[in-house]
Amino acid sequence: MSFSSLGLIDQITRTLDTLDYSTPTPVQTEAIPAVLAGRDVMAAAQTGTGKTAGFALPLLQRLAMKGQVSPNCARALVLVPTRELAEQVHESVKAYGAGLPLRTMVAYGGVSINPQMMALRKGVDLLVATPGRLLDLQRQNALKLNEVTMLVLDEADRMLDLGFSRELDAILAALPKKRQTLLFSATFSDPIRALGNRLLRDPVRIETAPRNTTVKAIEQWVVTVDKKRKSELFLHLLKKHKWEQVLAFVKTRRGVDELVELLQAKRIGADSIHGDKPQPARLRALERFKAGEVQILVATDVAARGLDIDDLPVVVNVDLPIVAEDYVHRTGRTGRAGASGQAVSLVCADEVDQLAAIEGLTGQVLKRIEEPGFVPDHRVPETVAGGQIVKKPKKPKKPKGDAKVVTEDVRFRR
Repeated sequence: MSFSSLGLIDQITRTLDTLDYSTPTPVQTEAIPAVLAGRDVMAAAQTGTGKTAGFALPLLQRLAMKGQVSPNCARALVLVPTRELAEQVHESVKAYGAGLPLRTMVAYGGVSINPQMMALRKGVDLLVATPGRLLDLQRQNALKLNEVTMLVLDEADRMLDLGFSRELDAILAALPKKRQTLLFSATFSDPIRALGNRLLRDPVRIETAPRNTTVKAIEQWVVTVDKKRKSELFLHLLKKHKWEQVLAFVKTRRGVDELVELLQAKRIGADSIHGDKPQPARLRALERFKAGEVQILVATDVAARGLDIDDLPVVVNVDLPIVAEDYVHRTGRTGRAGASGQAVSLVCADEVDQLAAIEGLTGQVLKRIEEPGFVPDHRVPETVAGGQIVKKPKKPKKPKGDAKVVTEDVRFRR
């Protein structure tokens, strides 16, 4: 199977050759012909399996074959939940569309809106955007949505998790009713399936892996530890396993900063990505990590999706995610495109409910390890298949001392 056999034009297949794309992935094999045929698509595939190319390649071809865009308009719209994913998708779009007479751009918050408004004056063929910034541009009359004929919702479940449902409704209400709509995601929650049923017309349904599974090439295990010793254990594992590059996830922004400060105090190169950092600083941190200038990148779940890092060997969940689906996306940063990887979770007793939810979602019980010197005082309850927590029966309380029978002669009671 080759890309040309899927119906892609020579210009695109030549570009793919220069990018060393030789054989389509399963999701690309199913999605590309369907999108080229103008069908709506609802596709679920594990992260790292080529979802972006699955929708971007046929969209670019359809845009190149017909039509011109008016000022302040876009013909195709790709909505994504985070700034990092927006950048990643747009970089891929630019690479795939090299040599095609198309204008593309990316728009997200956290940076000045003025350059984005200027770029839209001539119109763009394909716009990658986050929902909030897209609405900002529309409300300032910098963007009209009446010419959008193709819409992609990428990682739509995460958009709902982040509270974008109102923004999505506003955008969908402003788009033409007659359009091609594509939903691509690593996982599909029940609300997303309901959304797809509402928006898509007779869609081609693609599911290249069981729902909510993690990549098989990833070796996953749990190390149990007391909460207060997590940072100490992370440093120990870093030294023991001689990890050269690690993406570490921490629950809170404060926790991210504290871990980075500790690492830097130990003269370990570290940087961070979280919601309080301005977008240029987040991009610099990611580029430094990709270039090998820092060994550890510490992030909140803002980075669980949209970080495309070649050959990332290790992901460490210093804290488990609140939402079980985010475990799939965190671990999906490694083991991409068939490569191997490791995903290690440091789990304390307080997180057993989250651990059980993750195991129930992914259909696996994660292997547990107790690291010598870090065996927790507060034991993490056992879990079993199906995401169930094994609760030990309570021992009956023993009476204190010998039970005494007290009698009272009611005749002397006044």
